[in-house]
Amino acid sequence: MSSILKKALELVVGEGATAASFRLPGSRPLKKLTERELLQLESQIGARIFGPVASGRRREFFCLDETTWLWHEEGPNPKTGQREEITTRYEVQDKGVLKVQQGSRYSYIEGEELANLALAARMYHEQVARGVYNRDPQTGQKLG
Repeated sequence: MSSILKKALELVVGEGATAASFRLPGSRPLKKLTERELLQLESQIGARIFGPVASGRRREFFCLDETTWLWHEEGPNPKTGQREEITTRYEVQDKGVLKVQQGSRYSYIEGEELANLALAARMYHEQVARGVYNRDPQTGQKLG
């Protein structure tokens, strides 16, 4: 992975942070949740990062694995009333962050879009670490 991308990822998720940093402690009731249920909890937090979800709409934003972020939104189009659904997958690669959408040309994001994704990922990481795993997002240590 390029050093620039590594530095960007460290800014987003913190230096040295790994999935192992956020393992659930043995006495925590969330330990009984499945991986899918944990992703759903994380996605609920991620959805709020972008502001309130309009009535009748559904939004998800979550980190699927070490290199993949998903954003999904569905509901009626405010102008036409027709149901719309869009899923965007962001793949972190050596060359940059690839944006993948059905029916659109795949492209590497840059500028404001890249900065916005990095900010959203950082907010997600901090809020999920605290809200789902009861961990300090910087150290991975259990809170209170």
